[in-house]
Amino acid sequence: MASSLKSLPRLLPRATRTATPTIASSRTVPLSSILHSTPRIPQVQNKNALNSNTSRTFTSSTLRARAKTMGQLRARNSTGPFSWKAALLFVVTGAGMIVYFQVEKERLARKRVAEMSKGVGRPKVGGPFVLRDLEGREFTAEDLKGKYSFVYFGFTHCPDICPDELDKMAEIIDKVNEATGDPSLFLPVFITCDPVRDTPEVLREYLKEFHPKIVGLTGTYEQVKHVCKMYRVYFSTPRDVKPGEDYLVDHSIYFYLMDPENDFVECIGRQDTPESASKVILEHINDWKREGRPLTGGQQ
Repeated sequence: MASSLKSLPRLLPRATRTATPTIASSRTVPLSSILHSTPRIPQVQNKNALNSNTSRTFTSSTLRARAKTMGQLRARNSTGPFSWKAALLFVVTGAGMIVYFQVEKERLARKRVAEMSKGVGRPKVGGPFVLRDLEGREFTAEDLKGKYSFVYFGFTHCPDICPDELDKMAEIIDKVNEATGDPSLFLPVFITCDPVRDTPEVLREYLKEFHPKIVGLTGTYEQVKHVCKMYRVYFSTPRDVKPGEDYLVDHSIYFYLMDPENDFVECIGRQDTPESASKVILEHINDWKREGRPLTGGQQ
């Protein structure tokens, strides 16, 4: 007992030193200190969860974008920069442009030729005239306006050339009328170079053998001479012919295509076929329509 009491003073300081931390840790700590110094577990867990979700979202987006890009690269490597649809579209567009420019080039060439025929310092084909139709009515150059007219000079006693050319004229009339669907847009005209023998009755019987749409014109010798001069047509009909006298007439062998303003645009010769002549005429008619210019139709 005595020994225990003797050792008590030595144990007391040790126990005090040992218990001191426990007592210190048991002190009341202010709430603000705990809040500022000790992070809350829920906040840490939410932060970790947010970081985890963000990481997963970023990683998956990158992979998807990368996979899409690789797929595009593989598709491009397998098909090249153009697909077959793009190549087909390119070919069709190119062909269309070539055709368009070719048609436009030909149209401008025809227009240039027509303009040159009306140029300053050049003899103009066509002009004012006064004749008579087969009904005895006055027919002037104004009656040719508003449609394309196809003028031929000849005579009924011609042995071979005029019949051949009128046969060709009849085929041209049918082809052009069929293509346009409107016979009033094209007016075929036959002007006689032999007014003494080619009376209206003679012309009527002669022309109906070729085509009913051909308009026959005649007049006095001076009137016929004048219209031949307007169209630059040569003819050798004698001036003073006695009744019953036989003679031949030499004349130019051309068809004159005149536009709706009665300006000369094309000359059709013996070398032209009905097909080639019809093609030229239709090209001019279509050019006129394409430019939006009026066509009023003609005498039927």
